[in-house]
Amino acid sequence: MSRKDPTAPLWRAAVLLRVITLVFAAGVVVDHHGEYERDWLAWATLGGMTAWTAVTSWYYLRPLPSAWFTGLDLGVCCGFMVASDFALTDAQMTVHTVPLVPTVWVTAVVAVGAVRGGPVAGSAFGAAIGVVNYAVRGYVDTDLTRDIVLLVGVGFVLGLAARTSRVSAERLERALRVEAATAERERLARSIHDGVLQVLARVGKRGRELGGEAAELAELAGRQEIALRALVAAAPLDSGAEEVDLRGMLQVLATDRVQVSVPATPVVLGGEAAAELSNLVREALANVDRHAGPSARAWVLLEDLGSEVVLSIRDDGVGIARERLAEAAEQGRMGVARSIRGRVADLGGTVTLDTAPDEGTEWEVRVPRRDRKRGDR
Repeated sequence: MSRKDPTAPLWRAAVLLRVITLVFAAGVVVDHHGEYERDWLAWATLGGMTAWTAVTSWYYLRPLPSAWFTGLDLGVCCGFMVASDFALTDAQMTVHTVPLVPTVWVTAVVAVGAVRGGPVAGSAFGAAIGVVNYAVRGYVDTDLTRDIVLLVGVGFVLGLAARTSRVSAERLERALRVEAATAERERLARSIHDGVLQVLARVGKRGRELGGEAAELAELAGRQEIALRALVAAAPLDSGAEEVDLRGMLQVLATDRVQVSVPATPVVLGGEAAAELSNLVREALANVDRHAGPSARAWVLLEDLGSEVVLSIRDDGVGIARERLAEAAEQGRMGVARSIRGRVADLGGTVTLDTAPDEGTEWEVRVPRRDRKRGDR
């Protein structure tokens, strides 16, 4: 098994279970030798079970066993159960004094289905074995019903354990990636603070003292210092994950004119949704630069309400007159507004615009969380 597969111990346990139950089945055949209607068929069935155990043991110890093979395994096990109908006498089949030739050997395929497919597959494999047992025996009683209940229950529990192992491994891998990124970021932050940031601070201070063109350079240096500090302080991005922390994608947008406020805990969204919201904020801030006035400031607020994420982008610029919005809508010129509304609509969210002349502009975006693979919400 691959070291990266968190269910490797469960696969090995399933293989061991099959070997142990094969030994038990062999003991049953030896114990009832001479009592079968066709002894040769019972021994041939046991031989086929032994060969199949060897094949499946080799296959299930390989990396990432295929789903189709587990389905084939279930079919083969059911076939061996059906063969018992021809090996046992009619009395043995109806009185239930002699177990089927595979006996408990077939329980291993339930474990295999659970490890490969999760709780639903495990329960389905257990139910399939139980139904075939009913069909071969030709009747229903308490003992057979007990067996099917146990098989379905064991399949569900093992499947749940396998799924939990995979989810836990994914979370651990993601946490290790973030930890490594954080450590590297802290190392770079120390280097930047001791070098680039101090130089920018020195340039800004000296430029303001000299005045004139040097003051303009000081202003540029101050902006770059703020942007660089925001980049260093931002939460690390996990580019290899399907879900990312939106905070880091927004914190890097902070400048001397843009203040970004985010929660202290991660705001985890799907990678596509996070990218769309990040681009939305970038467009809104670009619109502030173009239209809100040279001295306008902007504030970005991210809130995590559990079932939805709320983004507010506000500025203290010149604002937009209502008649101007209506005129633009009639002429089909919605610009950034159309882009923002389109992005939010694609995410299944809502957007509200609050603006007036000389009162600035505020966008409030609400995006519901989609169904997530992880069970942390």
